[in-house]
Amino acid sequence: MKTLLKNAAHVALLGLLAFSCKNNGTDPNAPAFAGTTAFTADRQYPEGIAYASTLNQFLVTSLTQGKVGTVSVSGQYADLFTDPQLISAQGIKVQNGKVYVCNAAQVVATKTTPQATGKTAGLFVYNLTTKQIERRTDLAALLPGAPHLANDVVLDAQGVAYVTDSFSPVVYRVAADGTPTVLVNDPRFAVPTGQFGLNGIVFHPSNYLIVVKAATGQLYKIDLANGNAISEVTGFEPLTGGDGMVLIDNDLYVVNKRSQVTQLRGANNWATASVVKTDAAGYAESTTNTVVNGQIYTLNARIGEVGAAAASGNPASLTSSAYSIERFK
Repeated sequence: MKTLLKNAAHVALLGLLAFSCKNNGTDPNAPAFAGTTAFTADRQYPEGIAYASTLNQFLVTSLTQGKVGTVSVSGQYADLFTDPQLISAQGIKVQNGKVYVCNAAQVVATKTTPQATGKTAGLFVYNLTTKQIERRTDLAALLPGAPHLANDVVLDAQGVAYVTDSFSPVVYRVAADGTPTVLVNDPRFAVPTGQFGLNGIVFHPSNYLIVVKAATGQLYKIDLANGNAISEVTGFEPLTGGDGMVLIDNDLYVVNKRSQVTQLRGANNWATASVVKTDAAGYAESTTNTVVNGQIYTLNARIGEVGAAAASGNPASLTSSAYSIERFK
């Protein structure tokens, strides 16, 4: 019995290590992206970014049009998925030939309705080969009547997805078969109406999640192996406006203040962390990031224009088409 348990633990560890490497974006056939990759996409206002190794391209979402497009190494944009039920496409991840997209409904979205705006949280899964929808999971239905905005998603090695909600103090768990549950619902994640709570999320191979609370810049650890216990990660100045995050080995790269990426190194199993460096050159109205061959790439998304249009109630003011992707230096 001890041998069987030891072998099972060894297999599980190998799976986690393999996932960790895959999550680092290692792909010997990946193209060499420039320090800055500019692209043009009419009124895209992208929020999420991922890298699809089978396409050798970035994938970017759209807050305004509810779609997903590709950006090539030369900066050419093309639509990839369009879906009438995808209202504001937020965070995005690629794993095992599937594309996972957070669905929300921001007031600036062309497909939103009064009933959907600020009350939508979903996880949509598309097949990268066929370009067809495979599954839509409604997360808002788990907490009816509450405000919702599904923001970011991460997956573990078994295909279990974890999704943050910026308007409710919740992280959802979506099983590999699409069954949703509330993983945690905690007042420490709550924010006043109009502010963004939980935003970026990463999965650590030691079986815990790290999430960032955008309004305050605090990081929290959710220990999946210990009853989903929540603890604040300390030892650094809060990363106000914390947004997208990626994890490479024991270093966390956090987009924050819409104008920089901060590299943190965890200690004591991420009970604490310290700042290694901050890159603030070339970032403007940035949101999320991804990894290609150990390099961090961050989306300059013009997110400030989205906030201004939402505050003024004037979505028609969103007319920009020029965006870029910046490499961490």
